[in-house]
Amino acid sequence: MTNLIDMLLGVIVAGGAWFLVGMSNELKRLTILVNRTREDYATKTELRDDMDRLMEAIHRLEDKLDRVLQGNR
Repeated sequence: MTNLIDMLLGVIVAGGAWFLVGMSNELKRLTILVNRTREDYATKTELRDDMDRLMEAIHRLEDKLDRVLQGNR
């Protein structure tokens, strides 16, 4: 009977250890991802520059569309 109890306790302890190791690895992975997110996050000036380039491209498309539509009149 004591052997059965010892085996059950061993299985429970091994399962708990396996669970804790998995949680520890996941915590490390999430910490790395959070740190990478902070490093890769766009600054206000980068965002402003990207938006300026996007607006310039939209204006060029508008100008081309206006020229095409004026040619059809």
